[in-house]
Amino acid sequence: MQTFRVLAVDDEPFNLDLIELAFLENTNIELIKAKNGQEAIDKLDTSIDVVLLDIRMPVMDGKETLKIIKENEKLSIIPVIMVTANSEEKYNALKLGADDFLSKPIDIEELKLRTLNNAKLKKAREELANINKHLDNLVEIRTKELQSALKLAKETEYEISLRLGRASEFRDLETGGHIKRMSRYSALLGKLLGFSKEEEQLLLYASPLHDIGKIGIPDAILLKPARFTAREYEIMKQHTTIGEMMLDDSDDFPVIKIGKLIAKQHHEKFDGSGYPLKLKGDEIHIYARIVAIADVFDALSSKRVYKEGFSIEKSLVIMKEGKGTHFDPEILELFLNNIDKFLKIKEDFPDSEEIPNILNIMEMER
Repeated sequence: MQTFRVLAVDDEPFNLDLIELAFLENTNIELIKAKNGQEAIDKLDTSIDVVLLDIRMPVMDGKETLKIIKENEKLSIIPVIMVTANSEEKYNALKLGADDFLSKPIDIEELKLRTLNNAKLKKAREELANINKHLDNLVEIRTKELQSALKLAKETEYEISLRLGRASEFRDLETGGHIKRMSRYSALLGKLLGFSKEEEQLLLYASPLHDIGKIGIPDAILLKPARFTAREYEIMKQHTTIGEMMLDDSDDFPVIKIGKLIAKQHHEKFDGSGYPLKLKGDEIHIYARIVAIADVFDALSSKRVYKEGFSIEKSLVIMKEGKGTHFDPEILELFLNNIDKFLKIKEDFPDSEEIPNILNIMEMER
């Protein structure tokens, strides 16, 4: 059986005795008495299940007491039953938030029923609040778990993308930091262009796939240290189409879908002289236009097995010469105006990993 705590507030001892007699047979009712509103406030806490409150009292009357109770966030959930013989006072108390009323002279049976009903209502509200709090806690825990799982999934997706990109690096004799740098250059350019966080991440995760198609280029061409013949160059250019084919049927996987687009278009040039489709200007997807700048800058300024890297100054001169022809002029200008941020990325991701000199190995095997 539930136990209810009832606070009865009345300046007339007779009325308090009457209320006590009313609940004498109810062993689940604990009655607390107060002679005025101030004494009631002093005794009131959230363990009280219902307040029986007379309106006319000295020191602090019922209306002032009711106002204090209903303005207190913790106490406001306690039902307050106003006891009055005046209809006008009843309406004023209703405006202040009274939950129920008892008319004088008090009907003992009505007193018991209204008190118990309101006390049960308060208990039910508390139980519901506890259930909601428990559910909120569960939702918070599950949300954190889901966020953690999504974060891990995205990190895994990026790691897979990096490693696929590294596969093409090993075949192309590129050093270890290229993929990490150019993917971050691409994401930073997206950020500077006002992309959303989701678009930035797409660029970060998808750009490492730009040269995945080089896996399908024969070693004799891919690893050739000298200038390509016209026929060899045409075969080399096919890595864009091969990359597109490798990443095909990817509509359900945003990173691979964007990777496919970048792999296909990152050698297109702004003036239409690129390959494989000779796209021009805005016909080239903005992701591919971004990656073209990131990829070329890192290729120019980084050491390769077959060449030394150009200085930053010379690399930027070459980039500027390609403004409006090779590169989107607006994106390139944004890149140049923020070059310090890109150089910081270059510093943070050096070529610390050495890739075997396959050319030397091939020469030794002959």
